[in-house]
Amino acid sequence: MYDLHTHTIFSDGVLVPSELIRRAQMKGLAGIALTDHADASNLDYIVPRIVEVCRENNRERSIRAIPGVEITHAPPAQIPALIEKARDLGARIVVVHGESPVEPVEEGTNKAAIEGRCDILAHPGLIPLELAQLASVNGVTLEITARRGHSLTNGHVVQVAAKSGALLALNTDAHTPGDLITSEFAKVVARGAGLSEDSYQALKSNMARLAALGVD
Repeated sequence: MYDLHTHTIFSDGVLVPSELIRRAQMKGLAGIALTDHADASNLDYIVPRIVEVCRENNRERSIRAIPGVEITHAPPAQIPALIEKARDLGARIVVVHGESPVEPVEEGTNKAAIEGRCDILAHPGLIPLELAQLASVNGVTLEITARRGHSLTNGHVVQVAAKSGALLALNTDAHTPGDLITSEFAKVVARGAGLSEDSYQALKSNMARLAALGVD
């Protein structure tokens, strides 16, 4: 199992990166992406530090730590350029904070993230079918999530993904140790969102593919 959307003290998480990685290892994860919140003000500060801690971890531990970032509440017009800059700085998985129903995310964020070809559009809320179809064409993965609040629209995301052919991932959006989950509970979240066994296996394969982006 992989978790490709988590947060450390470099944004609003409570753990230093090394402890988050170690706690994820104890949950049985094969890999974890560190994707702290960023915009134009802090992107060039966060990403190089996450890259370094992931590199050091991967020399010592079996769990794979993947450097990433979550572009968060940035003006939609800036998002494609921020995605490109994050990759230039070394982020292997670029997440964009989607139009969750529980936060005032600016309309147009989902569209900008998909047009900018981020890797994962996090908690995309009531994303319309036509945008899910564009995500499928552009290779953007839509997220279902174990995080309270953001998870309210998991069922909708699963439905539009099935109709559009969009890829899916299941992440925790972890901010605290208690947010991390086991593979057994991840399956409960997936089934609760309406995924069949075959669809869940396809989701896991896609997550393994995304995690491979972080392998040097």
